[in-house]
Amino acid sequence: MELNRRTVIVGAAAAGMAATTLGGTAHATGGRKPVKTLFGKLADGTKVHSWSLENGGTRLKVLSYGGIVQSLEIPDRRGRYANVSAGFDNMEDYVAKSPYFGALIGRYGNRIGKGRFTLDGKAHQLSVNDGEQSLHGGAKGFDKRVWDVEPFVKGSDVGLYLYYTSVDGEMGYPGTLKTKVTYTLTKHGDWRIDYEATTDKATVVNLTSHVYWNLAGEGSGTIEDHELHIAASRYTPTDAGLIPTGELARVAGTPFDFRKAKPIGRDIRVSHPQLVTAKGFDHNWVLDKGITARPEHVATLRDPSSGRTLKIATNEPGLQFYSGNFLDGTLTGPSGRTYRQGDALCLETQHFPDSPNKPSFPSTVLRPGQTYRTTTIHTFGC
Repeated sequence: MELNRRTVIVGAAAAGMAATTLGGTAHATGGRKPVKTLFGKLADGTKVHSWSLENGGTRLKVLSYGGIVQSLEIPDRRGRYANVSAGFDNMEDYVAKSPYFGALIGRYGNRIGKGRFTLDGKAHQLSVNDGEQSLHGGAKGFDKRVWDVEPFVKGSDVGLYLYYTSVDGEMGYPGTLKTKVTYTLTKHGDWRIDYEATTDKATVVNLTSHVYWNLAGEGSGTIEDHELHIAASRYTPTDAGLIPTGELARVAGTPFDFRKAKPIGRDIRVSHPQLVTAKGFDHNWVLDKGITARPEHVATLRDPSSGRTLKIATNEPGLQFYSGNFLDGTLTGPSGRTYRQGDALCLETQHFPDSPNKPSFPSTVLRPGQTYRTTTIHTFGC
């Protein structure tokens, strides 16, 4: 019988069960004010701090640099904790090597073709940093900025407010964008992200989070045995540059059908043109629910070995599933183990890639007087 996570946490606490993976004891209490420590410094001397949060049995560490989730620890079915987020244990690697490990992404998550778009008749050329494409906001996107961080405790919730102002013209984007992102750990251990932004000129915005998940534990090896469900009947095929063609293709009868949960490795090596081009899964799923007023459940990830599960709810219309195709063994995590292809995966809630150049896709335009708002909730279980 599979127990729910709160039953495991409370039971482990009652029995005094030790969490052996990373030390400590599983427990359901929390709500204490986040703790700030110095993590490192940038080349110009700017200090980067780490904020440690704990609530409802979830432990989270966040950096002021890039809003990065440096670690996220949850218990397994036996109450043993593990960090389930890939990353580094030092500032230097985040600056020099990181493939967006754990980062806040902006101004535009995912790719914009040739780094160009036209808005209200005016052409804009963005920073190009992925072949001919602009990826995740350009060469110095939100993931490489130091955010202002303010901790909070509200009732049974604990969290962080993160603030960053992107000036007009930064990475080629029009308008000064004022961004606020709220990370909340609830009393149940859910991790909630609320994104907000306003602008003084018409612009495009698509914010997301780029955590690399391995529910068996960071550095534990392949995620191909993880079981994934995505509530999507269509996806957006891409060209050779991983830019959507504009087609909304049906998943039925293809490796992209995750409407019923299946192991990620089952179809990842099928000779499908889209898998060959991307070296695995690196595509946007068109969520059946569309854009919704409130977050709705859209995906479930489960690791059979540990029993850990991750459920994702969002009000966004898309989900990018990336199977860690470009991890090549050159990066080493806090565990001291290297990350190889398929050792972690991303599930990025979003509007569709290249939407500014695809009028048929849901719009990502933000205008003065409007407020960009979107929410994603991660619920952990075992």
